[in-house]
Amino acid sequence: MDHPIAPAGITRRRALTVTGGMLAGAALAGHAFPAFAGEAQDADAIVVGHGLAGLVATAELAAAGRKVLLLDQEPEASLGGQAFWSFGGLFFVNSEEQRLMGVKDTHDLAWQDWLGSAGFDRGVADPAGQDHWAYKWAEAYVDFASGEKRSWLAGLGVQWFPIVGWAERGGGLADGHGNSVPRFHVTWGTGPAVVEPFEKKVRAAVAAGKAAFRFRHRVDGIVTTGGAVTGVRGAVLEPSTAARGKPSSRTVIGEFELRAPVVVVTSGGIGANHDLVRQNWPARLGTPPRNMVTGVPAHVDGRMLAITERAGGRIVNPDRMWHYTEGLRNYDPIWPGHGIRILPGPSSMWFDATGKRFGTPDIPGYDTLHTLGSITASGYDYSWFVTTQKIIAKEFALSGSEQNPDLTDKNVWQLLSRIWQTPEPIEKFKKNGADFVVASSLSELVAGMNKLTGDNLIDLARLKGQIEARDREMDNPYTKDAQVMGIRNALSYIGDSLSRTAPAHKILDPSAGPLIAVRLNVLTRKTLGGLQTDLSGRVLGASGEPVPGLYAAGEVAGFGGGGVHGYRSLEGTFLGGCLFSGRQAGRAAAAATAT
Repeated sequence: MDHPIAPAGITRRRALTVTGGMLAGAALAGHAFPAFAGEAQDADAIVVGHGLAGLVATAELAAAGRKVLLLDQEPEASLGGQAFWSFGGLFFVNSEEQRLMGVKDTHDLAWQDWLGSAGFDRGVADPAGQDHWAYKWAEAYVDFASGEKRSWLAGLGVQWFPIVGWAERGGGLADGHGNSVPRFHVTWGTGPAVVEPFEKKVRAAVAAGKAAFRFRHRVDGIVTTGGAVTGVRGAVLEPSTAARGKPSSRTVIGEFELRAPVVVVTSGGIGANHDLVRQNWPARLGTPPRNMVTGVPAHVDGRMLAITERAGGRIVNPDRMWHYTEGLRNYDPIWPGHGIRILPGPSSMWFDATGKRFGTPDIPGYDTLHTLGSITASGYDYSWFVTTQKIIAKEFALSGSEQNPDLTDKNVWQLLSRIWQTPEPIEKFKKNGADFVVASSLSELVAGMNKLTGDNLIDLARLKGQIEARDREMDNPYTKDAQVMGIRNALSYIGDSLSRTAPAHKILDPSAGPLIAVRLNVLTRKTLGGLQTDLSGRVLGASGEPVPGLYAAGEVAGFGGGGVHGYRSLEGTFLGGCLFSGRQAGRAAAAATAT
């Protein structure tokens, strides 16, 4: 398919202009370039994108003795990319932490869940099918998550919070979507702790002269010679002091062309490019929302997809994407339109914009994409949680390293304080966030909800009737209400009862108050399709054959194969996809450049 994001139209020459060269030289003077930069070949490999997948691929290449250039359009402050901002969740199967929690997990159960969620249906058995390599990557990834993934990372010093989270529960049949058991392992130190060991490896390689950073180098084209990739060209951007995640200047001060027999594209997805999100939005999810908040920095623009496609790469499954339904407008934004996701427990009641309660499986934490479709089908681009202080104190978590200072800073005392008080970031959003309404009565709450949106869609009597009907189901330990069943199910898991599920209670119980309504926005996040790659990370062309010298990893490759998740994610698989695909591509590219 064709993509609307085209590289900037600038005149390209191999040498910098005189003025640009002087400015670029000043900008880059602080970075040591190894001796190989002046040879006929600038490096053994060029990696485009310094996020997690790029760092892993670079580390693997350098460890194999290859000389690597790591390019990114952003300044050094943003090294690590979107992974730095993440909650640090990782998908493991039959881990030590699961066994500690009494969770019985197996490879077969995880594979059953993966297939039920992915729904691969686009030519799995056909080598030309969009899902052919995605399926193979899924098999390899579940093997990895069931095998060496945890020990590999533990050997690098990564640790995990002992209580395993139960994300994306599905709520349907055993062979349908969702995690049958808790598998969401939160990294001790969150996203920065996942990035750290690979950043250290790359910085050590730079110090040893095996690698070099090229910050503020925007790739505008992949160079091919005789059908094979031979390098990249693009623009040098002016120096930037932009803090991590903040937008940086796009002012061009020069041009570059760099040569290598291997180029590894690890440039991320399209989450900050709402035009591209809407262009690829699938009909099965309804009309694209008019208003969305953004879960990734502005530089996650998807432009390398079109650039790599023009170099011969094939893009598959572009309509598969993963956007969250529980987005909050950040009262203290870092990037434009900055949104934060609530990671909810199972107890908040969920209503559409008109005040109609969603049915199963549109329960908090169960089926993200089904709920997204239900929201768009309502004709509005937002929905509501109606909940209590007792619920948010126990069940609300906010995605993002900066929203979890206790876990990110590895502060045990601050973490333990969650037992007796609502986490401070949650209270700050409740106080300062534009999407929160707090009230002592339901009538006051409804008035606040209607005032917040200006739509006057919520009818007090209708909302009260639905809440009271649900509350009557709390009088017995059994029920016909699917959400109440889910609450009871969650409380039977020790991890949820300790940290993620409030004691079962009535929403209108005054002792659980105050009442809280939260307007939920659609939050853009992950691209599930992308460049089709084989199990070595080689980018495939329209014919199904690898484009010589071209590799891809991470989100730009659909986290492997152009769509390892299929239609849906089991969560905890995005960072893991960057790790696994970056390692696969780095090792394969190193083997391909062995002398």
